[in-house]
Formats: sequence, C-alpha cells, structure tokens
Amino acid sequence: MNVAGRTALVTGAARRLGRAIAEDLASRGARVAVHYRRSVADAEDVVAAIGARGGVAERFAADLADPRTVAPLVAAVEGRLGPIDVLVNNASVFYSTPFETVGEAEWDDVLTVNLKVPYLLSLAVGRGMQARGAGKIVNLTDVAADRPAPDYLPYGVAKAGLAALTRGLARALAPAVQVNSVAPGPVLEPIDATPQSIAAIVRRTPLGRFGSAADVAAAVRFLIEDGDFVTGTTIVVDGGRALD
Repeated sequence: MNVAGRTALVTGAARRLGRAIAEDLASRGARVAVHYRRSVADAEDVVAAIGARGGVAERFAADLADPRTVAPLVAAVEGRLGPIDVLVNNASVFYSTPFETVGEAEWDDVLTVNLKVPYLLSLAVGRGMQARGAGKIVNLTDVAADRPAPDYLPYGVAKAGLAALTRGLARALAPAVQVNSVAPGPVLEPIDATPQSIAAIVRRTPLGRFGSAADVAAAVRFLIEDGDFVTGTTIVVDGGRALD
C-alpha cells in the first residue's frame, strides 16, 4: 500500500517508538493522527516536527485506559483526516507486577490498554477498511509474548494475546486487509536502566548492541508499504535475542 495521501492512526505516538513510527509514516506522505494520553507537549512537538518537514499530522487525546474512548477517538480522527487506512496499535502500559503483590487491578489495567483496546480499535477501524476494500493493521507486541517474565505476568499475557489477535484478525479481515505485528526486543534502553543492566542486555543479544526506534519503524513500514502478500505474521526486531 502506498501511504501517500492516506490516513494513519498511531496510538501512543507522542514518544519513543510511537513517535518514530508516526514520523516515518508522515515522511512517506501519510496524514498521521498522533494519539496521546497525557503527553500533550510531546504530541505537539511531533506534529510540529512533521509539519516542519512538509508532512501532515494532527494530535488526538484519548485515555485508552477507558475503552469508552475508542469510538470517540476513531470518530474524531476520521472527521478531521478522513477514513483510517492504516492503524498502528502501539500504545502500551509497562510496569513491574511482582508475583507476591500483583492482583486483579494490575491485570485489568495492563490487559485493557495492551489488549482490549487494540481489539476494539481493530474492530472499529478494520470493518471500515474491509468495506472499502483495503487497509493495514500493525500491532506492536513484544518478545515477552513468548517469554513472559515472572514480575511482568499481566504484560506478557497481554502481548501474547495481542499476537493471537493479530493472527485471528488476519483471517477475519482477509483478503482486503492485512494484519501483522512487530515484536521489539532491546531497541530502546529501559527508562530505569543502569550501566550494569544495559551491559547485561547487550551480552545476551547476539548482535551485541541495542537497536533503535528507527529499526522498529522500518519493520512497520515494510508491513504497510511492501507487505501486501504478508498477513498474520510477526516480525521480531530484537538483534537475535530470541535465539538465547
């Protein structure tokens, strides 16, 4: 799919991976809906950066911890930028949930943002894509989907569910819409990383370094622009970490 002149919604697009994906799609000519939760200044900066390069972008606020915001978000984007041709489910919550203390509240919080909302967005947007005869959905999963960590159980389960959702949607929306996912590994240093933890991650990564947000954006771009015969699959961007 040539994204020039098409509308792309990127959730969680104000920072980190989402920003890189939004700016990359805008550089290809897409009209980008920059979704954010609270980071209004960051979202404004993304929109300004895209505009400075001649691209088109607008920001859209929605607290995806509340599934009731999905329908208004879709309506706002399509009302201002036109029908959504590309959906990138990137928004995520990630925090430690030690087994000794984790409970129902953490489960509900993590699975709502990381799994339920991508499901609802994909239904709302995917049906429109299917009716129009074309569309692309890319979900951001995680290598943790196959290796859930004990202190991040809800997160690992949510990402595994998102991988399964990708495969199910690929069947449900074929042949008009292609649905795939990208599973990042160590592509950005964790916010709370120490020199020691960074060194340990690098030692366990066959390519011997961290990747970048641009590496993930390139994988997303491939699935959207060049992967017209690819659906229901996951591209792992982890420097070989999954080989361990």
